[in-house]
Amino acid sequence: MPVDTPPLCLVWGPAGHGVTDYGSDVAAAAHRLDPAVRAAAVTDLSAALRAVAPGEPVHLHATDRLLGASLEEAADAVETLSRACRLTLTLHDLPQPSDGTKYDRRVAAYRRFFAAADAVAVNSEHERLLVSEHLGDDLRPEVIPLGTRLARAPEPGLADAPDRPGASADLIVLIAGFVYPGKGHEPALRAATAAVNALRASGRPVGEAVVRALGAASPGHEGDVATLQRLAADLGGRFEITGFLDDAEFARRLREPGIPVAAHEHVSASRSMLDWIEAGRRPLVVRSRYSDEMDGLRPGTTVLFDPAELTDRLAEAWEDPASTRLAPGHPLRPDLADVAGSYLNWWRGMSR
Repeated sequence: MPVDTPPLCLVWGPAGHGVTDYGSDVAAAAHRLDPAVRAAAVTDLSAALRAVAPGEPVHLHATDRLLGASLEEAADAVETLSRACRLTLTLHDLPQPSDGTKYDRRVAAYRRFFAAADAVAVNSEHERLLVSEHLGDDLRPEVIPLGTRLARAPEPGLADAPDRPGASADLIVLIAGFVYPGKGHEPALRAATAAVNALRASGRPVGEAVVRALGAASPGHEGDVATLQRLAADLGGRFEITGFLDDAEFARRLREPGIPVAAHEHVSASRSMLDWIEAGRRPLVVRSRYSDEMDGLRPGTTVLFDPAELTDRLAEAWEDPASTRLAPGHPLRPDLADVAGSYLNWWRGMSR
């Protein structure tokens, strides 16, 4: 096989999983730049082993939950696959102390991922630092940022509902993706109801405080929805959840009136921030090392806030809903083509 042959891109997992879908997107973008790039969709280790030829270069976007029923099984799978091919990895969801009781096991598993692979990439400088801080400062992953599907913010579509400042409009907070602890729904509820109270006290004709989850409860967290609904009622607001949305409906709902918020308490790298800006939205994003990095990478696409500022930021966004939307044509790069080019250069560099 020629030394400059790009790797087979394994797309491991069910369609709809963020890491699986992103791996598929990157593989397709790389194929558009270099038709020699191939992709194979697999669901488990047996299928992966059948897809690869002995000793060929293979790349996989991976997170432990996709690869096995346990952390140890996931590490076993990566080690087994690496013995059958020349494996490179992009690792998602890096270990950090917020993993709680699983932290030590996740650290051990991800160290095994590094040891098994020929080379590893991560999706942010923040994640490179997580590797150094928690897996070993001798490890040197490549940094290739997440890419957008669009190079520029889109023009508003005919289906986009206009925002309505004032006129007794509800203060609606939109949070994209699964409902689970630490996603930010509870602080958003508290801040939204506080913002409504402050607006009413200043004489503004605001309606109710509503936090709307655009997605379903994460498996095992269905009870959290009822907890959030009770909290909303106690605070004088409302918590709504759409349930599962297909891709087209999800994209449509991202554009609906409301204030987009990304307030993950423990973020490694976030596809949901890209979902918002690809929909032409400018979300409020909780300040962190990662969001600071993304703000520098794509200036003007987000509004960063410290947790104590969320009430004020929501009140400001209710009064100026245009501030939650990007101007058409606002740059969103690096996009998937940029990212695919970075992967192709990285793979070629390893083959020389």
